[in-house]
Amino acid sequence: MKKNRFDENHRPERRTFLKAAAGFMGSTLFGGVPFRAFAQAATLAPADRCFVFVYFNGGWDQLLAFDPKDPDEFTPDRAAETRILPGYNLINDPARFSAIPLRPELPGVGRSNIDFGPAVGRLANHFDLMTVVRGINMNTLGHEVGYRYFLTGKMPIGSAARGSSTATEIVGQMKPRVPISNIAFNVESYNDRYPGYANALRVSRKDDLLLTLKPSSQLLDSDIEKQLTDFRGQPITCEQAAYGARGVGTTYQNSRDQMHQVMAQQMESSFRFEANNAEMEEVRRRYGLDQSGRYDTEAGRAAMVATALKKGIAQCVTINLTGGLDTHFGSQLVHASNQRRGFDALASLVDDLRASDHPSGGKFMDHTTIMVFSEFSRTPLINSAGGRDHHLCNSCMLMGAGVKHNYVFGRSGDIGMSPGTFDLRNGASDPNGENIFPEHVIATVLASAGLDYSITRVEPLRPILA
Repeated sequence: MKKNRFDENHRPERRTFLKAAAGFMGSTLFGGVPFRAFAQAATLAPADRCFVFVYFNGGWDQLLAFDPKDPDEFTPDRAAETRILPGYNLINDPARFSAIPLRPELPGVGRSNIDFGPAVGRLANHFDLMTVVRGINMNTLGHEVGYRYFLTGKMPIGSAARGSSTATEIVGQMKPRVPISNIAFNVESYNDRYPGYANALRVSRKDDLLLTLKPSSQLLDSDIEKQLTDFRGQPITCEQAAYGARGVGTTYQNSRDQMHQVMAQQMESSFRFEANNAEMEEVRRRYGLDQSGRYDTEAGRAAMVATALKKGIAQCVTINLTGGLDTHFGSQLVHASNQRRGFDALASLVDDLRASDHPSGGKFMDHTTIMVFSEFSRTPLINSAGGRDHHLCNSCMLMGAGVKHNYVFGRSGDIGMSPGTFDLRNGASDPNGENIFPEHVIATVLASAGLDYSITRVEPLRPILA
């Protein structure tokens, strides 16, 4: 498919197409949700439980993030023995990046049980909400395979995804009363067993979301509209049931009404961060945005996530937050800086959710579970080109509702940061134990909300559950 131009002459046509697609193919966005239930939800009440899946694109250096190593122990002269070189001194930006792992301390909370790599920055100050999982065996060094593995909790067949995305699984089971229950922002999304209501609205950037939500200045061609809605006027016989009370005609009618309801709520205005009003001034201040209207940045994406949850527009958001991490060549500063942009934006999102009241009581962060992941990690040794290559052992971070706080589960090996084996009942290292795989993490996320995790075919990591 050709890329779409985004000049003003092309926007109405694209928007009209999106409206037609979202209306007629009701399963793409709202299909399967009874209009009466949707209308009752039209007040845009936030979901009682929200989920954010944050993807760092390209394979992160976990030494810089959630699995650091002490450079005083893993020294260059021992690298041939340990096959680990943290390389923090090679970042060469002491004003922004520490040369040692971080272990923050907060008044009234105490000292972190989690140590963090230098790229995590101020996100580390939210350690009191986190569980870090280390020593995950990805079973792959392929970008697409690792990415789809973590999205679904199922190892792909070749590079083809299997099963539903975790966000789809959550929405499929919970059936939330929010207008767009599932948003996938520049990530893939899959649905292998639920009706259309669980499908993600997939957008590549914020402008696509605005185009979808904003009323079109052009109407659908009247002849097409008539053909779509007036099925009873067609000479159908044995196919009649397909167009009846549960068929395409009714689905289209309901979906069209639901889309009209979305338009009436003026949801797109919630994402106009450039608007000159007090609410948007506060959003710009919190996320460090200017008033240009160009917010396809890590900070702009984080602001979009917060808005979707707080305004009651979505329950699950899966987002490609940052990239530039496939750094086989170049300096350690490049990779550290690319990660830091993502972690700084995530820190702003958590700041926002911790400060914002939820209508059910407490703060939004008390009702939100965040999972942060990448498709695999980088090698613990630096290659001859000054970068790091693909590595099997990975780590991830869970945060917020339903998971234990200030906690570490698992560890990577002290030789080459190999995946560990554990007694998964308590997290203790065990040479006769099991590896941690992405499906264990996904089962834990589902179990944290009391959902059926049997689709993963593993037990959750129960020590992580709150």
